[in-house]
Amino acid sequence: MKIIVTIKQVPDTHDVKIDPKTGTLIREGVPSIINPEDKNAIEEALRIKGNHEDVEVTALSMGPPQAENALREALVMGVDRAILVSDRAFAGADTLATSYILSIAIKKIKKYDLILCGRQAIDGDTGQVGPQLAEALGLPQATCAEEIGIHGNRATVKSNFDRVIRVIEMKMPALMTVSRQINKPRFKTMNGVLRAFRDKEIIIWTRKDLELNPMRIGINGSPTWVRKIFVPSHSRDGIVIEKQSTETAKDILDYLLEKSLLRF
Repeated sequence: MKIIVTIKQVPDTHDVKIDPKTGTLIREGVPSIINPEDKNAIEEALRIKGNHEDVEVTALSMGPPQAENALREALVMGVDRAILVSDRAFAGADTLATSYILSIAIKKIKKYDLILCGRQAIDGDTGQVGPQLAEALGLPQATCAEEIGIHGNRATVKSNFDRVIRVIEMKMPALMTVSRQINKPRFKTMNGVLRAFRDKEIIIWTRKDLELNPMRIGINGSPTWVRKIFVPSHSRDGIVIEKQSTETAKDILDYLLEKSLLRF
């Protein structure tokens, strides 16, 4: 079985700042990490590998040269090989252009049984790349997976949509996006670090290595335009009720009724 995991390097949102004049993210000096749910996708691929014979896991990413760091971390976790699709012509790509480029890279890989993606990235937060990639490749898909079972050439996927739990079965090859609930990513080990840096290399493909339509990459292939990014302001003051008595609940209820925040 061959599994492809798509990953994205994103800024650590705990340290992200926005330029008040330009409305753009300040990336200088901000550490980058593997998108959290993409790490869950890596972990799930490795879990499947541990439970089945002859499984190969490939990590695939599209991004600038520094995205090699994210792929190197994926190698440390235990994936078998890593591929970076990188070219200045890809700059400004939205989810549609990104999924198109990734689909062409996957077609170049040719053989695969399962594609795993994180549910959504913490920087864009759209959750679109996985479904768009499945559509581009003509694959059955399942989103928000919190449990995956592999049985021969078929997969069973349990997805959680808050009030609805969905369980479906599909024939592979297929694509699935996973949520954080599916597993807990493993810790890096010293042996993993040694293998990743000593025995494994990152393959780099540019637009010259892929048969791409120039009108579908970068800004040319991106119909989405970001007009403005800003930090939300919190103008309302909070109210702290320090009482610890049976009257506390009544005080809260009275306040909510007074402000017409509750209706019966």
